[in-house]
Amino acid sequence: MKQTLVIGSAVVDVIVNIPHLPVTGEDIHISKQSRSLGGCAYLTSDILRHFSSPYSLCTAVGGGIYGNFVLEKLKERGVTIYVRRPEAENGCCYCMVEEGGERTFIVDHGIEYTFYESYLESIHTESIDSVYICGLEIEEYTGMNIIEYLKKHPSYQIYFSPSPRIMKINSERMAEVFKLHPILHLNEKEILDFTAANTIEHGARTLYAKTERPVIVTLGHRGAYCFDGQTDFYAPPVKTTVTDTIGAGDSHIGALIAARRFGLSFSEAIEAANYISAAVVAKEGGLLEDADFKQALSKMPLSLQKKFSV
Repeated sequence: MKQTLVIGSAVVDVIVNIPHLPVTGEDIHISKQSRSLGGCAYLTSDILRHFSSPYSLCTAVGGGIYGNFVLEKLKERGVTIYVRRPEAENGCCYCMVEEGGERTFIVDHGIEYTFYESYLESIHTESIDSVYICGLEIEEYTGMNIIEYLKKHPSYQIYFSPSPRIMKINSERMAEVFKLHPILHLNEKEILDFTAANTIEHGARTLYAKTERPVIVTLGHRGAYCFDGQTDFYAPPVKTTVTDTIGAGDSHIGALIAARRFGLSFSEAIEAANYISAAVVAKEGGLLEDADFKQALSKMPLSLQKKFSV
């Protein structure tokens, strides 16, 4: 079986629980603070690991206190480290989690958001048939390196998560990504902001016209939606208790990629992904432990569970 190349960051999530986001000059007390391994690419890849879906994580692990934390945690979880740059600082993400679970990120980007084709020297590119990329890395100063690499491999199926920074990405660079025909995965606010559409259905058709590939939109407590060029699919939400929303989108696209690898249709894939993201938001941070994942899988309809058996 071929593998998915996951390009992007592995960072330290510093999770700070607060009653609400402070306004200028306000003094508030936090209720809790913790650290966890995070980063959009890493969290996506970890879901692939849970599904035993072959993948390689291409991330540069830097130095400093955050780089050492990332290195240690990646080794603990058995992740192959292809690029180690201890002379360059690794960044972190300050995750401000308000009561109710909504998160706001304050990010310090380090070496982990960069990409050079030389990073792939130890990865067998002929074994790759799909690639995950995130808007955070596309926006960075090395973002064109990712695009130029993918241009050399037109047979790869690309999954692109633009991220909340979608409106900050250079329009010319975004146009180059669209030419690669990626499957887009974004949330309701992102698609409406970017397309200036009044509905997600209209926005999805606007984006499909640019990519000619399915467009998936996560809808939070309302589930998820997909337009495949002909049909609109809606997957119902999975009942859960929200602790925080860190990693919700990352886990959803990771599950989607894995589901497609197992041969599920897009409608089945977004339904299955809803169960995984529901499990992620029910716990603190973006990571699922093995027991959490198995429980989420067991809650899926039997018809879906059977498709993931190998």
